[in-house]
Amino acid sequence: MTPLIDWLNATAFTLINNPVSWVEVIGFVTGAACVWGVARQKIWNWGVGILNNIAFVILFLGAGLYGETVLQIIFAAIAVFGWIKWSRGAHGKAGSNDLPIRDATRAEVAAGASATVLATAAIAYLLHAGTDSQVPIPDAFVLAASLVATYAQAKKIFQHWYVWIMIDLVSIPLYFSRGLALTGILYIGFLALCIYGLVGWNRLRTTANPVNREMAGV
Repeated sequence: MTPLIDWLNATAFTLINNPVSWVEVIGFVTGAACVWGVARQKIWNWGVGILNNIAFVILFLGAGLYGETVLQIIFAAIAVFGWIKWSRGAHGKAGSNDLPIRDATRAEVAAGASATVLATAAIAYLLHAGTDSQVPIPDAFVLAASLVATYAQAKKIFQHWYVWIMIDLVSIPLYFSRGLALTGILYIGFLALCIYGLVGWNRLRTTANPVNREMAGV
């Protein structure tokens, strides 16, 4: 196992005077494919996402981003839930992939916002007190908000795209500050893909849902 880990952490090339490891390259490719798959509502995005989680565990642990290391492990667990949820669809039938896009309820918005704020504060405190993290607050926010966004994504709640956009805006400068230039560039791409997904899902929900069509004036 050690030779494999050594190879994954070895430098593939240099970008903006920062060494880029092979595991960061793998994270870049699988991450971009995963977000594109979500935007296109492809079930395979969950499997690719799990590969991305494994790559980022190795990458973030080495960069001292402990909150996001834990996040990747939780992501993998949630990905299994999302994979099953999307596969069973709206009627619980395996392979149907007909789970509809829907809006978050007011209660879900309030619960998600509250959970993000409280979890960010708690995780930031733990990172500050128990690790050598130099960026506890943004690291904690990305962890907390990503859990909320992934849960909403698994249930095909439209507003999860807004949460991912906020996460990307925090993550981009965070990764560049930790010397992860390729991952920073990846998250710029994520931001563009999230906007693409937001527009695409909005179009689908307004054409498929009579209530949403009426609200949109269609």
